[in-house]
Amino acid sequence: MEQVVVALDAMGGDYAPQETVRGAVDAVTENPEIKVILVGKEEQIRDCLSEYTYHEDRIEVVNATEVIDMGEVPTKAVREKKDSSLVVAMKLVREGRADAVVSAGSTGAILVGGQMIVGRIKGIKRPALAPFIPSRQGFSLLIDCGANVDARPEHLLQFAQMGSVYFEHVMGKKNPTVGIVNIGTEEEKGNQLVKETYPLLSGCGDIHFIGSVEAREIPEGGADILVCEAFVGNVILKFFEGLAKTFLGCIKEGLMSSLRTKMGALMIKPALKGLLNTFDVSSQGGAPLLGLKGLVVKAHGNSRSAEIKTAISQCITFKKNNINDRIRDMIQKG
Repeated sequence: MEQVVVALDAMGGDYAPQETVRGAVDAVTENPEIKVILVGKEEQIRDCLSEYTYHEDRIEVVNATEVIDMGEVPTKAVREKKDSSLVVAMKLVREGRADAVVSAGSTGAILVGGQMIVGRIKGIKRPALAPFIPSRQGFSLLIDCGANVDARPEHLLQFAQMGSVYFEHVMGKKNPTVGIVNIGTEEEKGNQLVKETYPLLSGCGDIHFIGSVEAREIPEGGADILVCEAFVGNVILKFFEGLAKTFLGCIKEGLMSSLRTKMGALMIKPALKGLLNTFDVSSQGGAPLLGLKGLVVKAHGNSRSAEIKTAISQCITFKKNNINDRIRDMIQKG
């Protein structure tokens, strides 16, 4: 059985290294196909590992003496902190010692490191962050949500192509629909970027373009792949996260307001829990940075062990379906 080797930035995230280490242990415990290389301050990592019983042959520790903090300038940090946990983890991917890197650290540093260290696939103009977001139909792929604030039409075209490859082979849906996020459904609507991108998407034979998707259609699953530049994508993602949290809080307040509602809460708890989990953005683990030579997954900065475990596990599907090779083939064909 071929193993998928994941280099985990053990020092990245709000709850590192305790939660990252626990997520790694849970991942290798549940799936024999996974090996994790924990990268970071070795003494701290081994202190955390001492709390668990785990498969020692499938968890390795690689020491890294530095940590890139959230507030640091990404380019400067990646260049100067060569022994940081993130940089060392990415070098493992570049050198072929790991298939993927997962980090809940600085988004900016992950984007810079991904391009400078792992490198872009030949022909890819800009890599893009592509998380799954919940919808009534299941999940939609949002691309881009944080890598390219000032994208051009040709970038959005490649986002649609990469997203289509990823969605088809991860979600198993042939010819997934592609929509461009817009303020109206008419072709003439939108800002200059959307207007210039629309005909490129319409004329691309590699994708199933269905036109514009308004924001109100996103929760209903208006398209399988939602194409936009990073400013819009990040607003959508953060809105979903905030709405889910607020929605959950309001429901809890309502259900706990009286004895009668508390009794009702007990009866609907199983169904309600399933519904709320459906609209949990973090349930899919992390967002892959599509367009790189190796897999880089950005997990939420506030990820707990469950999200880290999911982010690690999703690397299996990515590798088994040869996503990078498929993206490379599509771009070179064009």
